[in-house]
Amino acid sequence: MNTHPRPTTTLVPPLEETRYEEELARGLVGADADAFAAIYRRWGSLVHTLANRSLGDAYEAEDVTQQVFIGAWRGRHGFRPERGALGAWLVGITRRKIVDALAARTRRLALAESAAQDTAPAGLVQQAPDEVLDRVLLVEALSRLPHAQREVLCMAFYEDLTQVQISERTGVPLGTVKSHTRRGLHRLRTAIDQGDAHGTRHP
Repeated sequence: MNTHPRPTTTLVPPLEETRYEEELARGLVGADADAFAAIYRRWGSLVHTLANRSLGDAYEAEDVTQQVFIGAWRGRHGFRPERGALGAWLVGITRRKIVDALAARTRRLALAESAAQDTAPAGLVQQAPDEVLDRVLLVEALSRLPHAQREVLCMAFYEDLTQVQISERTGVPLGTVKSHTRRGLHRLRTAIDQGDAHGTRHP
């Protein structure tokens, strides 16, 4: 879970808005840390809101927000005022990061579905090496989850149960089931992403 503070919005009087944005843009391109901090305060809330609405997941929204501003800082020399305002540029980065997050989510769901299939060992040998390793990583990550989170996710992955059905079967309140699901998926995503980052899949 990220520990960076939740972004807030800095309001600027309309008459000064254009000049202020141009000043912040110059500061960004010039690697001015204070200007960058002001940019985060000004547009951080908007970026987070866009991400949260698109992804419907607070953890992912926080990750995307962080990635947007890291990407903006690293790619600051690519900003061109003549092509659009700084805010629009940040929104463009946000949209790309949201697409990346959705693609990663799709990949994780595909891995979960693959792991849920009862495949014979011989079939595993015939699969592509990356697919086999992905399956192993997912099963291993599941095994390390706290019992409550693992139980909920296994019911969802292996039995294709909805959260309401899981709540009815286990007697656990629906809100708790949702919480276990969200936290469990976050742990799985972190484990799989760390596996990729450490070169587990790609030599």
